[in-house]
Amino acid sequence: MGRKTSILLTVWIGFFVFTFPAGAQDEQWLQYHSEREANRMMPDMQSSTQNAVTDKPEGVKLPEFKTQKPYFVRWTTPMVASGGLWIALDRSSEQGKPDLLYIDSNANGHLDDEEIVKAYQTEQYYTYFGPVKVVFDTEDGPVTYHLNLRFMDYNDLNRRMYIYSGGWYEGEITVAGKKKYCVLIDHNANGTFNDKSLQSGQCDRIQIDRKDRQEGPWVGNYIQLDGVFYNLEVSRDGAFVKLAKAEDMKFGTIRVPETITELAAGGENGLFTFQPDKGVGKLPTGKYRVDHWQIDRKDEKGTSWTLQGTYLNERGDFEITEGAEASLEIGEPVTASLSVRLNGENYEFSKSLKGPLGEYVSLSASGREINNLWKMKAGNEEGTYEKLYPIPDQ
Repeated sequence: MGRKTSILLTVWIGFFVFTFPAGAQDEQWLQYHSEREANRMMPDMQSSTQNAVTDKPEGVKLPEFKTQKPYFVRWTTPMVASGGLWIALDRSSEQGKPDLLYIDSNANGHLDDEEIVKAYQTEQYYTYFGPVKVVFDTEDGPVTYHLNLRFMDYNDLNRRMYIYSGGWYEGEITVAGKKKYCVLIDHNANGTFNDKSLQSGQCDRIQIDRKDRQEGPWVGNYIQLDGVFYNLEVSRDGAFVKLAKAEDMKFGTIRVPETITELAAGGENGLFTFQPDKGVGKLPTGKYRVDHWQIDRKDEKGTSWTLQGTYLNERGDFEITEGAEASLEIGEPVTASLSVRLNGENYEFSKSLKGPLGEYVSLSASGREINNLWKMKAGNEEGTYEKLYPIPDQ
């Protein structure tokens, strides 16, 4: 829904609330912001990476380029009927960096009517653009969106565009009569703010009353606030959210080893983090993927140690059905392995720590990750050389 419409509706809703009891599903409007450093301000923003090509896109009217070899990138977005917008990169001089950019900002399928966007920063292999404005034509009117772009030109095999969202929504909302601050982020940089998925990278993010602005819950069917489940609805363009206390929810149970002290699982229902009680937890019915598991212990000196497993991918998938119990064999045992590779005349060593499902496992003590715990002693047969080396992660 476009922002021009939102201004008018906000006034109408305010009058409605004053006159009648507010419905739980009222649209709560947020304000749009854009910044060049948006992805640094909002850790929840990841990039969409697209390879650059030299073949001219078919059927696209192009501007007169300054050089003979422009590059082309297609940004994928469901906000336009064609499924994406073309971007072209040119140079101020034939031997210079790709420091000029054209983007189909009006989504008409062509680039010949676009103004040049100049890079604000150039480095040896990178050029930076943004925030670059694009306008989507929707049923409710035009919607403005911004992109921040980083182009890498290393060689013919490594030439790609990193595309980040350059904007986000935030503002005050009301939940159960209490004022809370909401931040809405287009995590996968595809132009929409209501993506739900089993895959973490394809879910957008919503933060409610989080001052640190670290990674927040996934956008999903539900969100849990102050121990209460709410139905969550996010407008496609991010302009508003709706929250209503969830009624008649169906739950099932998940069983994990009793050593697991924390489990986070997500899907289209959202992301839920909880502490299993003797290995058992409760989740709304639906399909999930383990985001991470955690085991916490203390040694005889009182030092807190934590094992955390992440990056399970489809190996951590499970389904919760009403009245039934799903189970996962995660956590221990954890297996450490050493890899040795000959690179020219030198040997390279690396270690990995994996869980039962092949997930990456990290170890931390008192909240700090341990990176130099594993060491290797190397020596020659003659005994004239001996040295202790830290082993890096794989």
